[in-house]
Amino acid sequence: MPAGSVGVSATGRPIRVGVIGTGALGFHHARLLRRMPGIEFAGIYDKNPARAAEVAQQLETVAHPSLEALLERVDAVTVAVPTPAHAAVGLAVLGRGIALLMEKPLADTVPGAEQLVRRAGERGVVLQVGHVERFNRAVRAAAPYLDEPRFLQIDRLAPFQPRGTDVAVILDLMIHDLDLVLELVRSDVADVRATGVPLLTTHVDIANARIEFANGAIANVTASRVSRERTRKLRIFQPTGYFSLDLAQGTGEFYRLKPGWQSLAATRLEQIVEHVRLEAPEAEPLKLELESFLRAVRGEEEVVVSGAAGAQALALAFRVADAVQASPLATARP
Repeated sequence: MPAGSVGVSATGRPIRVGVIGTGALGFHHARLLRRMPGIEFAGIYDKNPARAAEVAQQLETVAHPSLEALLERVDAVTVAVPTPAHAAVGLAVLGRGIALLMEKPLADTVPGAEQLVRRAGERGVVLQVGHVERFNRAVRAAAPYLDEPRFLQIDRLAPFQPRGTDVAVILDLMIHDLDLVLELVRSDVADVRATGVPLLTTHVDIANARIEFANGAIANVTASRVSRERTRKLRIFQPTGYFSLDLAQGTGEFYRLKPGWQSLAATRLEQIVEHVRLEAPEAEPLKLELESFLRAVRGEEEVVVSGAAGAQALALAFRVADAVQASPLATARP
């Protein structure tokens, strides 16, 4: 079987895993993977030899001199290179039959993302996308209570930093929430309205989107990378109650009507509303994501965030970007 397929676990040897790209995110991929049981950490590759050497020394691992050198020694890789390089690097990985966890977004264009999905299907290997908020403690804790969300309000605000500014905030930050919205609502997108402006870069730095779904649900999503304070909050309204999730803290609350509330002689809201503090085991979301990827490679579970899901989130991101460009405030590239 090709490397990276479920046949790897059948050989009885550990899966050989490497990391491509050792910037801010890639460093943490390598940090976590090198300590995980049941795998052989095969090392790293970065196109910047000095950075690769620095990380290799810090983590006591091998820095390979070329992408090809690393790919000859692995069954699976995680890729955390700049977004414009995702498609090219991903195709090189999948073309060798190697399982791939690609950091979000899956690619910088929808055709590029679709090409990766096709190549993974042709080679029969795992393709997972790094939408790490799926593994957020608050999201995991809310899952048992979710029941047809009807309105979602998401705010993701961050201070400015140069990393990620090669693309608009829609692809850099908002795409996390677009993926969450698609997963939570699970309906076709009917309409997108958006606005946004560039402030510190030549791309859109703050954007707001109103997304209407075929089933009537609505999501209002705001993302900024020019805010003073860091905020990641998700509010969900559904027929059975209301969620308030703090994604930054991994905490959440659920408010729902008490059973038989119609018959209660209540004079205050708290007398008919039950407050549920949402709980889930504490764990680093990236660690959970990597463990999930490895289980999928071994054939122990389905991929949590498939290539198709990643492509769908990217397509919605470009619909938002197009809506921004059509708005009166548009003065930047998507």
